[in-house]
Amino acid sequence: MSSLAPYGRPPLRTVQVLGGVSAGSSGQVRALATGLTARGVRVTVCSPQRTEEAHDFTGAGAVHVPVPRRGDPASLAALRAACSGADLVHAHGPHAALRASLALSGRPVPLVVTWYSGGSWDGSRPRVRELVERRVARAASVVLGATPELVGRARALGARDARLAVLAHPGARPPHEGDTAGRSTADPDKTRAELGAVGRPLLLAVGALHAGRGYRTLLDAARAWRGLEPQPLVLIAGEGPLRSQLQRRIRREDLPVRLLGRRTDVPELLGAADLVLVPGSREARSVLAQEALLAGVPLVAAEVGMMTELVGGAAELVPHGDAEALARAVTALLDDPYRRQRLRVASRALTRSWPSEDEAAAQVLGVYDELTG
Repeated sequence: MSSLAPYGRPPLRTVQVLGGVSAGSSGQVRALATGLTARGVRVTVCSPQRTEEAHDFTGAGAVHVPVPRRGDPASLAALRAACSGADLVHAHGPHAALRASLALSGRPVPLVVTWYSGGSWDGSRPRVRELVERRVARAASVVLGATPELVGRARALGARDARLAVLAHPGARPPHEGDTAGRSTADPDKTRAELGAVGRPLLLAVGALHAGRGYRTLLDAARAWRGLEPQPLVLIAGEGPLRSQLQRRIRREDLPVRLLGRRTDVPELLGAADLVLVPGSREARSVLAQEALLAGVPLVAAEVGMMTELVGGAAELVPHGDAEALARAVTALLDDPYRRQRLRVASRALTRSWPSEDEAAAQVLGVYDELTG
């Protein structure tokens, strides 16, 4: 595996193209930038400025070029200029890949595309989504899919080379006994007091307030928790178009739920939580589920996407959209400290087997070497 450029040759220059602020893809790019720059690769990240502020690609050694998440001529021109002189372009997600393929039109530059999710995006009609994904699959030199299903879909859409991606959880290492990796060092009691969860269970969900995240199911389940003593407090960290709708329902039904808005202290929230809830997900590999397992917080999640394969026996899984099953699973876990401890032990064993960021970067660099010779 190559690391630094051979003597007499300039270092490999790559451009990473991001379409938005998804925690999954943005975190993977941040980790990838760290691994590639450590190996002597020059990395430029093209993304909206807000994504740079959230993930600090420049802190990982990359050059950041602000490019809005749009397909207008000015944005495409900015992306095309950023890709000028690149040895290889790597796009993350279908929107980013479409714009990258347009920006590279007419240039013999290899294009690598990573697909993180197979679900619908941005409310696009299925036919439109399929047309975009077909164009992207055929334009890519290599497609890296987050799941075997995505690899198969890319091949069915005409990809010339589709492989399973090695994805690590960015920013954390699997914790071993006595380690604090993946856990916050903040005082959980202080955090709970600030959140108003003293003397009551704290249930945490994190993610943008969009359809497909399962928040309506979560509020349905919260009705059953109103009668528990002590009454759990459900905290939802995230922002999005469903906020006003969810807030009205919380007030109308007097649900024990608080919307926290966008937060930058998710590790502290995890450290204070008794349970983490993933009632739905648009990601092939839920970032929140990974963070919960790494932090050793018992997890209750809907069986959606690759959740079963991701968590194994280290979480309680319930049918997607089944509020009664979600309510029962949470209530049973709150009443069973021994089961919660068994889940913590299982999560430690599971996360030790996950690929490291270094292994993920090594796979990608191997692909780059193949395509650039």
